[in-house]
Amino acid sequence: MTSLFIRNIYTKCKMHGGRDAQVILTDDELYALIVIALNDLGWLDENLHTKTIQLPSNDYYAIALEWFETLKIGASVTDIMKTLDSAKNKGEDFVLYIDNLSALHRRRIKYRRILSMQSMPTMDQIGPRVLLEFGTCNSSLLANWMMWRKWIYDIDNRAAQETGYVFEPIIASCLGGEPVSARNSPVKRVDKDGSQTTNGRQIDCYVPSSNIAYEVKLRVTIAASGQGRFGEELSFPFECQAAGIKPVLLVLDPTPSNRLDELSKKFIDCGGELYQGEDAWLHMEEKSGEVVSVFIEKYIRPAISEIEGIHLATLEQITLTWEEQKIIISGAGATYQIKR
Repeated sequence: MTSLFIRNIYTKCKMHGGRDAQVILTDDELYALIVIALNDLGWLDENLHTKTIQLPSNDYYAIALEWFETLKIGASVTDIMKTLDSAKNKGEDFVLYIDNLSALHRRRIKYRRILSMQSMPTMDQIGPRVLLEFGTCNSSLLANWMMWRKWIYDIDNRAAQETGYVFEPIIASCLGGEPVSARNSPVKRVDKDGSQTTNGRQIDCYVPSSNIAYEVKLRVTIAASGQGRFGEELSFPFECQAAGIKPVLLVLDPTPSNRLDELSKKFIDCGGELYQGEDAWLHMEEKSGEVVSVFIEKYIRPAISEIEGIHLATLEQITLTWEEQKIIISGAGATYQIKR
């Protein structure tokens, strides 16, 4: 008999969201993700799975989303639960691994849907902005430029939102904790007299077992102060210290900056620690353990490192084409198509 725990994991991995934003994986899709996870960990040949799938690639990112959607292997709920149970018995952290992988996969499906459905803006939305550039070029060119940039702006905002929803919980789970909202936070804001208030501070990752509050950043640049948020960031370690919680700053980008020096000094002065660049990745892998560290190395680190490793001193020419059923982005000998 399958345990309630395994049933809950099945439900959690299979679906997310509600109403029009809901993403529900088919049993075949979820089973394929489980097989990919087993393959990642080198467990595929250990008879933990009930059905065999020929994966098109050992690299998840090289497998088209359409492949998952067209699978016809007839995986049942029983197949999935038996495989989950066997894999969990092999390693307890497999549950966290497949939870993170399915969360990533669902968000990628959702974002593809956003790309396919994000409507072209209307002139009513952007018309007054023409006052800033009218007369500088042909009006038809200006109208097209305004439309494209508004659509791209909307898409980029959605990308940032969706990335935050998936990235922060995954990193938190790899560190052995979870994000905490301001409402439920044990870290409280401190007033000008240095006294704690009842207002909480959002925490990127709180690990109750070790009483650590992580602030996780891709990078620290001068942009933070430009947005008027740097004072907020500087106050966080002090407020952690006031709450009796150790603040730890985790910065994935190795690039030094004056702002990072100032922020890291504040964390250290408040009894905290800084992990940056390679040290940050190693710290996450150490905290995540043998199984989940594989997830970091396969899904998080390579994607971020490869893109950040591309230094664009000048931008290459790309062409954007809006057709009836697709948007085509082409340049540098490559093409990316978004189906509409």
